[in-house]
Amino acid sequence: MSSSIVVSDLSFSWPDGGPVFDHATFTLGPGRTGLIGGNGAGKSTLLRLISGALTPSAGSVSVRGTLAYLPQDLALDPDRPIDELLGISAIRAAISAVERGDTDERLFAVIGDQWDVEKHTRATLDQLGLDAVPLSGRAGELSGGELVLLGLAAQLLRRPDVLLLDEPTNNLDRRAREIVYRTVAGWPGTLVLVSHDRELLDLVDRVGEVRDTHVTVFGGNLSAFEAALAAEQEAAERRVRAAEADFARQKRELADARVKLARRQRYARKQWENKREPKVRMRKRQEDAEIAAGKHRIMHQDRLEQASERLKSAENAVRADDVIRVDLPATSVPPGKEVLRLAGVELRNGPVVDLDVRGPERIAVLGANGAGKTTLLRTITGALAPLAGETEVHVPARLLPQRLDLLDDELSAVGNVRAAAPSVPDNTARALLARFLVRGRHADRPAGSLSGGERFRATLATLLLAEPAPRLLILDEPTNNLDLASVRQLTSALTAFRGALVVVSHDHEFLRGLGITRWLRLTDTLHPVDPP
Repeated sequence: MSSSIVVSDLSFSWPDGGPVFDHATFTLGPGRTGLIGGNGAGKSTLLRLISGALTPSAGSVSVRGTLAYLPQDLALDPDRPIDELLGISAIRAAISAVERGDTDERLFAVIGDQWDVEKHTRATLDQLGLDAVPLSGRAGELSGGELVLLGLAAQLLRRPDVLLLDEPTNNLDRRAREIVYRTVAGWPGTLVLVSHDRELLDLVDRVGEVRDTHVTVFGGNLSAFEAALAAEQEAAERRVRAAEADFARQKRELADARVKLARRQRYARKQWENKREPKVRMRKRQEDAEIAAGKHRIMHQDRLEQASERLKSAENAVRADDVIRVDLPATSVPPGKEVLRLAGVELRNGPVVDLDVRGPERIAVLGANGAGKTTLLRTITGALAPLAGETEVHVPARLLPQRLDLLDDELSAVGNVRAAAPSVPDNTARALLARFLVRGRHADRPAGSLSGGERFRATLATLLLAEPAPRLLILDEPTNNLDLASVRQLTSALTAFRGALVVVSHDHEFLRGLGITRWLRLTDTLHPVDPP
């Protein structure tokens, strides 16, 4: 039997919040499905419901075939043995006991037909680039990227029919990402993944959009989905324009009808006052006129209401504009002006770096996990002192850290902007935040209570609107944990930024969207490389 996931009339709500899903129904058969949607839409929650880690409030989830699930956050005890993480420690111990001469039947029951478990495990680890990882080692000996790949290996060793992956490429360097890409591309069964990684989402066979408590499944990869959505939105906008024109026309016709009826009523009153005809005939004519006027008025009002409903329906089909549009002239750096200079700077982890940044250059820094990219950025900002060499920053600089933890959770979004830019009046701060899509009462809520997307945009506003205006932006893996809409918003905001950029990222699609002018790789030095 082929594997599948069947979700029927699924509803789920958190105890302290609104509904996450409301009577959602869909089926996923063999092939790769990418789940997309805004931060907080319920993508990870859906994986947990499918895996059985959560129970639906109503409805059902049925999985045909064996299932394995790799969550986004692997909270692992650093002392935990690697073979235990892989789920093979008991089998290895049993095989070892038998090889020492122990003939206890319970050992053979544990082993079953898995006498070659170490060979099979090593083959899987080699496939994932973990050939140097010892089965007898400890979790704490591995890097964060290696732990993610080890978690994936543990799921693959279960030989599941259905595999669930939640943000599997987060925090992975390029080499590790490409291993995940190959694994996903070659998956033979049913695979469902949550990701904001465009390259990964372009490997899927279908896209499931989680939006407004429902899941809608589209055939094709992310690029095909976006092309279809763009065409759909263009058609929806045409329907809005047509509905607006029809609504305006119905308003004019109703106004014209009211003018005509008023004229008729004035004529009837004049005839009555002049008494040019018998009263019975004039009364009958007045009654007929009032009846006709009433019918005419009702007809035009009905048409206007229908036009209004068509306009509302057309407007509902158009998705809200989620693009940040902001002009930042104060961030401008003239061509040729020296912005940043590193001369013989020895980083805390060993590399020696020379770097000269002039004008509004846009520099991408690539490198493997652990190469020292974050150390380099913190050295530039002065948060870490170099072991040797000189660091000179000649313009106001700001850092956007991986954790996006710039905001004071107790202050509102407006309060955070004003703390970074004290001369900005309250109303101006609100107007600027609105251009970053933080509007109305949301701008007055404590930053700690904002949704993920709102918090990101408030962070971006606080960073870019700070005084003095930043003319060098330093970004450390800025797209980690951002949904696709937030990545688009970040890209549009950085496009408006007129200063210099130094960006650390493994997301090549994002970097290409920024118009990078120099690509550098950090190893034992910082050296130029060709664009990927």
